[in-house]
Amino acid sequence: MAFKTRVTEHFGIEHPIIQGGMMWISRAELVAAVSNAGGLGILTAFTFPDLKDLAAEIKKTKELTDRPFGVNITLLPTFRPVDIDGYFDTVIDSGVKIVETAGRSPEPYMERLKAAEVKVIHKCTAVRFARTAQRLGCDAVSIDGFECAGHPGEEDVTSLVLIPLTVDAVEIPVIASGGFGDGRGLIAALALGAEAVNMGTRFMATQEAAGHARVKELLITASERDTTLLLRSFRNTMRTLRNPTAEQVLELEKKGADIHELESLISGRAGLALLESGDVENGLLSVGQVVGLVRDVPTVKELVDRMVREAVEVTSSFSGSGVFRPLRKPAEAGK
Repeated sequence: MAFKTRVTEHFGIEHPIIQGGMMWISRAELVAAVSNAGGLGILTAFTFPDLKDLAAEIKKTKELTDRPFGVNITLLPTFRPVDIDGYFDTVIDSGVKIVETAGRSPEPYMERLKAAEVKVIHKCTAVRFARTAQRLGCDAVSIDGFECAGHPGEEDVTSLVLIPLTVDAVEIPVIASGGFGDGRGLIAALALGAEAVNMGTRFMATQEAAGHARVKELLITASERDTTLLLRSFRNTMRTLRNPTAEQVLELEKKGADIHELESLISGRAGLALLESGDVENGLLSVGQVVGLVRDVPTVKELVDRMVREAVEVTSSFSGSGVFRPLRKPAEAGK
């Protein structure tokens, strides 16, 4: 059984499953694996401070897959100067035809992207931002529920409410992001009116994802209660795994620290060191509450195939008599 939606049709993919752009993690190997498995892989542009390195990673991805993939360009404040125009030029010049933007409005870049026939997915956290994205000509919106990793916005609306509200508010396809990690979630998102799911944390725990083995082991053992929200005092909320560094940031925020006092703790470089060393006590690891559903580290293909199989099982569990038989996946002891 195939789950065909406007997202699968517009972006030329087999399954309505999209891999979120994750800083340092969404590299060629993961992105190509997702696309080869029938989903849509997305590189993260800011993983590559040198534009030549981004161009090389795009080339490498093309060598690993002949299927569509995209590039994420996040329009949020950064500690270091970023050549946003250069990133967009590099992506366009490379021939990539799908871009995911996030954070601030992509309006200044839309004319350039449309002239190059690039399809634009804008990731946002509120219905009003989705309406703006539609007005600007975005081809789809990815709506982040409060459960998500990274930046969930400041309004704390969960996916169960935010997704149907967004579907009712716009005519372009809606991609559900935040809280999705298996076939049950995929069917739930489709039932709410979304036309694909976007997953970051779940794809982080795959064999092709960049990251030390100890990081992936931690994802298996962490529960849905093991995340925390940082930077609320700056109205730039960030969900991360709770660890000593996160606790230190929270304590400094309580004391009124300014953003520069936190820079060494929250910088991307500290996160990269955690991923590479496996020292999960130092640095921040952005994960969503769906980490509670992460119980193994499969290959990307195994994960995607399993999700589709589970989704089929869920749909077939509605018997002709109207009796619903839930698909249960009992957790191992301790999770």
